[in-house]
Amino acid sequence: MTAVTEGPASAPTIGMLLREWRERAGLSQLELALRADSSARHISFIETGRTAPSREMVLKLAATLDVPVRERNTLLLSAGYAPAFAATPLDDPALDQVRGALERMVAAYDPYPALVLDGCYTVVAANQGIAALLDGVAPHLLEPPLNAMRITLHPEGLAPRIRNLAEWRGHLLDQMSRQLALHRSPALRALHDEVAAYPVPGGEPLAQSPTDETRFALPMVIEQGGQILSFLSTIATFNTPLDVTVSELAVETFLPADPATAKALHRTD
Repeated sequence: MTAVTEGPASAPTIGMLLREWRERAGLSQLELALRADSSARHISFIETGRTAPSREMVLKLAATLDVPVRERNTLLLSAGYAPAFAATPLDDPALDQVRGALERMVAAYDPYPALVLDGCYTVVAANQGIAALLDGVAPHLLEPPLNAMRITLHPEGLAPRIRNLAEWRGHLLDQMSRQLALHRSPALRALHDEVAAYPVPGGEPLAQSPTDETRFALPMVIEQGGQILSFLSTIATFNTPLDVTVSELAVETFLPADPATAKALHRTD
C-alpha cells in the first residue's frame, strides 16, 4: 500500500471526508467494513491517511454510505481521481429526453399543481396548476429564473396567502437545512439565509392544526381566488442517476388534501 501525503489544511483529505460521511451515517468502522466487504483495519487506514484507497473502493464506500452523486465526485477528487459523474447542463441536447419526460409528467398532473426543481429550487418546468397559484405574486419574483423558495416565502409572493405559514415556512427551512447537511453548496446556503431572513407578513401567524383528512401529513393551506385550498406535497427523484444534474432534479406535486380542494380545482379546469 502507498502512504497518502497530507494536503493543505483547507483541502480535506479523502480520509477526513469518508470519516465525516461514516459518522453522519452513524456507522462504526467495523459496520462500514462489513457492509462494503472490507475490513475495519482497511477503513481505519484510509481514514487516517495510512492507505490510499483505489478508485473502486472510493466509489464502493460512497455507495455504501449513500453519498449524493455530486459529493461522490468530491470524494474521488480528494483521492486524486477524476470525477466519475458528468454534470450536464440542463439545456444540453443530451438531456432533451429527460426534459421532455419531465414536462410531460407535470402536464399530466393538471389541474393539480406540479413542478420540477433543481438542487437550488430553480423552477425547471411547471404546469398550469402551478401557474394558477401564482396569480398576484409580485412581477419581480416571476422573472426568470424562477425560484420556488423565494416565490413561496417572500412577503410579496405566496406567503401572505398561506394560512398555515408558520408551519409551512418551518417545514421548508428544515428541508433546506437537511439538504445543506449533505451538500457543500454555497448557492444553497446563500438561498437558505436569504429566505430565512424574509419578514413574515403580519408577524408570526398562529399555526393551524391539520384537519382529520390531513392529520397524517402537514398540508399547505392557501387562499386562492376567495377559496381555501389544502394540498399535500410529494417529491420524486430519479432512481440511481448517473449524472449530477439529473441526480438533483426533483418533481414536486401538490395533491388535494380534501374533497373541497379537489372539487375546486376540477371546477376551474
